[in-house]
Amino acid sequence: MSSLDPIELNPALLRRWPLPQPGFDGDKEVRGHILVVAGSAEMPGAALLAAEAALRAGAGKLTVATAASVAPHLGTALPEARVIGLGETAAHGVQADSARRLGELAGKVDALLVGPGMQDEASCVELVHSLLERFGGKPILLDAQAMCAVRPRGEPHLLEEPVDWEQFRFPAPVLLTPHAGELARLTGGERAHIEQEPHGAALAAAERWNAVVALKGATTVLATPDGRLWQHQGGNAGLGISGSGDVLAGIIAGLLARGASLEQASAWGVALHGAAGEQLALRCGPLGYLAREIAAEVPALLRILAAA
Repeated sequence: MSSLDPIELNPALLRRWPLPQPGFDGDKEVRGHILVVAGSAEMPGAALLAAEAALRAGAGKLTVATAASVAPHLGTALPEARVIGLGETAAHGVQADSARRLGELAGKVDALLVGPGMQDEASCVELVHSLLERFGGKPILLDAQAMCAVRPRGEPHLLEEPVDWEQFRFPAPVLLTPHAGELARLTGGERAHIEQEPHGAALAAAERWNAVVALKGATTVLATPDGRLWQHQGGNAGLGISGSGDVLAGIIAGLLARGASLEQASAWGVALHGAAGEQLALRCGPLGYLAREIAAEVPALLRILAAA
């Protein structure tokens, strides 16, 4: 167990922890192929934000799987991607049997992001569990609705037996990116307590689920199952806007595709996201910039932070 004395994520640390870099002659295959499973009829933009951010972080190839009703529009908005349309449930989710189709890509992609903008918790959870079986051994990031895979099956208030919140563990570590409210819902805890003790909360979740946990907030805390702990203080209030978390997930996923470990990708992703907010605040003001503008800052920041 960690002493709760976190390591500060700053430019000096990141410079000593360089990201995998392709050679000057490296092609898109070398930079990695990311599969983003995201979006829904009501929230197609989340898939767009996450997918574009993955490319901005340096991934070489992109496949997006999303609700069939919005797939053609997403393909037009994101011409760099292959877009796969998936069958939908009546509750605007993705049909769980889509995992069989996506499983055909398991040997072709280098990392998997699931969750931004997805709806219908039940179908999403079933899809996630099926994808975990098919993509075992690949770096996996679960965000938003997809994180509900750690919860007991079914609605807790309908379960006859008391909920055992510690019953689930991933067979191999994955990356989870909750904010305090999401972590409270996933653990059955209180948001106020998590906000007061974020380091302990992140470590407990990481150890409980065998996951790397990036607990997002004004101070973002990263925890690993073996008790390592980092924190990042940066960015600004303008990052607290709809879609910002989708962009962060996409940045981290793009770094995973490039070959970074779960903890390295989350550390760099959080730092890049915060620095992008700082750059936008300088040009636009502290409030009012859009989530869609964050990812465009990332390529230059990758160079700046590596040389800082």
